[in-house]
Amino acid sequence: MIETITAINDALNSQIWGWPALALLGFTGVLMTCLTGWFQITHFSHWWKQTIGAIFKEEHITKHTGDRTISQFQSLCTALAATVGTGNIVGVAGAIAVGGPGAVFWMILIAFFGMMTNYSENVLGILYRRKNSDGEWCGGAMYYLKDGLGAKPGMKTIGAALALLFSIFCVIASFGIGNMSQVNSMVSNVNTAFGVPKIVTGIFLFFAVGAVIVGGLKRVAAFTERLVPFMVILYLAGALIIVIMHINVIPSALVSIFKGAFAMKSVGGGIVGAGIASAMKMGMKRGVFSNEAGLGSSVMVHSSSNVKEPVRQGMWGIFEVFADTVVVCTLTSLVILTSGAVDLKTGMLTAEAEAVGSSSLVSWAFSNQFGRIGAMFVAVAILLFAYSTVLGWSHYGSKAFEYLFGTKAVMVYRVIFAVIVLAGSVLEAQLAWDISDTFNGLMMLPNLIGVVILSPQVRACTKNYVDRVLHGKNERPMLSLIPEIQEVQEAELMANGGIDN
Repeated sequence: MIETITAINDALNSQIWGWPALALLGFTGVLMTCLTGWFQITHFSHWWKQTIGAIFKEEHITKHTGDRTISQFQSLCTALAATVGTGNIVGVAGAIAVGGPGAVFWMILIAFFGMMTNYSENVLGILYRRKNSDGEWCGGAMYYLKDGLGAKPGMKTIGAALALLFSIFCVIASFGIGNMSQVNSMVSNVNTAFGVPKIVTGIFLFFAVGAVIVGGLKRVAAFTERLVPFMVILYLAGALIIVIMHINVIPSALVSIFKGAFAMKSVGGGIVGAGIASAMKMGMKRGVFSNEAGLGSSVMVHSSSNVKEPVRQGMWGIFEVFADTVVVCTLTSLVILTSGAVDLKTGMLTAEAEAVGSSSLVSWAFSNQFGRIGAMFVAVAILLFAYSTVLGWSHYGSKAFEYLFGTKAVMVYRVIFAVIVLAGSVLEAQLAWDISDTFNGLMMLPNLIGVVILSPQVRACTKNYVDRVLHGKNERPMLSLIPEIQEVQEAELMANGGIDN
């Protein structure tokens, strides 16, 4: 049965992650970057101050809400909980092992444009969100596909069909990228570092995950806003120590990344990396796996924020991709490249690194410097990263399940999700990653179609915000494309002096 599943998945994966899909992913990022005036660069100072720079200055960013919404900081932490996972450690290592150091270049490049893809998803998510019977905001690709794309002339059926497909793919993907592959990495690393049997760790995670997700988004958000900052700072500190210890190798590592990205020959005549096609494909695939820009996933938690301005939530999306890939993934790649795991002249793994396997490269790098304590540190980091990802994706899947079957059916999904944690603990590792890749792509396609077709709304909303907030023009705010919600949100915004807090 496993062989049959593997064969079917391989066939689907090769089609879904072919060059046309990757071209669509890149095109969407470039398109949204151009339509918004290269917002991630031209308004860098503004979005930085409005996101991470505002956390310690503006109370409303972190203040807990009394209703069913969550704070802007909680939405970021829950989104980062889902994105900062094993992809930042195991995924980066896998990309370098297969695509060579050049994969890092393409990973960062797709993240640069992915910032605006994620921004656009979040803007559309706020513009088309609505509240369910429990008073909780519901937003995501399924809503802007059905109500946005579906509102175009002759597109009603297509919009509804794509929304349905996206929701189905999201539910299944939540069991792959958001569950099985994460759990598999956790139990494998804990087994290697501490000798704990995989099924024992799996049973523990079953209860640890179930105890949090049964409480819904408010409990998940309250937990992730404490866990995510701690785990990211802890990992970055450890990785920085490794990189600083090999600071003299950094120039050579950067050269190997650039040469490998374009399959340039080194001085010795060898080919850096595994060729431009392999480097590009692996960098883009693992980049998307890590930051999820283009999947339409994190918008489901961003839409639950108490924010009123769509662009403000969009800016959190920019920071999310920046933190996940440009910071965490880049630092992981430098740990691998400067630690001796890769021959920087050829771009190939050294014999010693090849022996431990790509999934253990970071652990191997830490072990070389700190012995068994280093391996244990990475195991704990992966445990925290993966656990947080499972929690974040449980919300994504529950929102898609709610769209398909209604609010009352969400608890059924949460039970199924917890049970699948056990399956992930015994599943073959590579198959878990391959299945995740497949359903990432299946989610990506309908979402990107929606983002591209609805790009004029993103452009108009961005211009409206820039004109009002940055240039002081007296214009009516563009807060929602659902008339009744626009009226309520606009009245609340104006009652607060036009300030979204």
